[in-house]
Amino acid sequence: MMSEERIESLQGDESALVSRDATQRHESATASFASSVFNIMHAIMGSGILGLAYAMANTGIIGFSLLLLFVAVVATYSVHLLLVLCEQTGLTSYEDLGFYVFKTTGKVMVAAAILIQNIGAMSSYLLIIKSELPAAIAGFLHNSYDGTPWYLNGRILLLVTVIFVVLPLALLPKIEFLGYTSGLSILFMFYFAIVVVFKKWFIPCPLFNGTINYLQNFSSNECKPRLLQISTKTAYAIPTMAFSFLCHTSVLPIYSELERPSKGRMQKAVNIGMTLSFSIYVLSALFGYLTFYANVNSQLLHSYSQFLPRDTIIMSVRICILFSVLLMVPLIHFSTRKCFMLLFFSSRPFSWLCHIVVTLVVHAVIVLLAIYVPNIQNIFGVVGSTTSAALLFIYPGLFYLQISSESLKSLRKLKALGLIILGILIGAVSLPVIIKTWLHSEN
Repeated sequence: MMSEERIESLQGDESALVSRDATQRHESATASFASSVFNIMHAIMGSGILGLAYAMANTGIIGFSLLLLFVAVVATYSVHLLLVLCEQTGLTSYEDLGFYVFKTTGKVMVAAAILIQNIGAMSSYLLIIKSELPAAIAGFLHNSYDGTPWYLNGRILLLVTVIFVVLPLALLPKIEFLGYTSGLSILFMFYFAIVVVFKKWFIPCPLFNGTINYLQNFSSNECKPRLLQISTKTAYAIPTMAFSFLCHTSVLPIYSELERPSKGRMQKAVNIGMTLSFSIYVLSALFGYLTFYANVNSQLLHSYSQFLPRDTIIMSVRICILFSVLLMVPLIHFSTRKCFMLLFFSSRPFSWLCHIVVTLVVHAVIVLLAIYVPNIQNIFGVVGSTTSAALLFIYPGLFYLQISSESLKSLRKLKALGLIILGILIGAVSLPVIIKTWLHSEN
């Protein structure tokens, strides 16, 4: 437990930081309660929704539901700890909390985790573009080809999209107008979940594609849902869920903008946002799994592309998701570049040369990951078991143990310690299995 002298010393050292954040919170507290819920949902929901049906296929319906509920409850509680710390310190950013506790080391720890998390998120978005954009174009052409023309090659389309759309937007010094697309992104997620439920009743089981006789080689177990499933692929489940529920880097800034801000009012907004996101996740995962069963792809849209390549509704969903992720990449890039600058060029003033070079480096990394990572599940697994686990479980618990003056035996501190242990266990158990499975699949 941190001594009172240490707390007083830190509070003295950070007085300017706290004063600045308090002033900013007062000036920017104009967001309504409903818009704050909306922003929390936008921070939570992203490409993770496409991988949850695959997680259910590898854990079973009951196993998945219990795990997802557990992760959602723990994620909500870890946000609660961050809000308590925010109230105690007056800070409104994750990096500043890290600095408050461990000085520069803490700020670097948080910034590095956010940097890797954002790179993983952007790579998953580009992976969606690489796999779904060719299918979207092919669906409109209605032609068959002996080979693959360049405009149906995922890697070429990815490079063209990044160079001519994503990169110019990311190079802008300000990109506030893209923030308005968050509303569309949430609507697209709702639409995606509705279509997944709707299409369950139009895709027969056993699966068939085109003129293939789907009654051949039919196993009576193919269309029976599994309630509980354990295999090496189960190791992807919790990291994918952690990746899907991570909103912690956005909660404090949203809190600072909330009208009539209070911890209870913000906690209520988080609870509602988490509950709605959990409901959408369960619906899309359950009906996606009940449509394709063990044949579900790690990227759910790709499963629909295989069996309904020219379905009008699926094509509309694909376009909506593509539009959403296309604009999300430059938006996430801004916070990524901020973390990169904090880690490597914190003492330098703004420079266009540095701005451009960092932007190019970050985009080169995420493009290479999107091109060479086999599937989206590998990104969810690796990032989810490392930086997602750190930001969602380990750091909130660690910071609370260091800042709070409660007894170490208090219930809240014991829960904080449990968060730390849980985050470490997720990484220690899942990551080696995921890496081993990944390497084995490449051999």
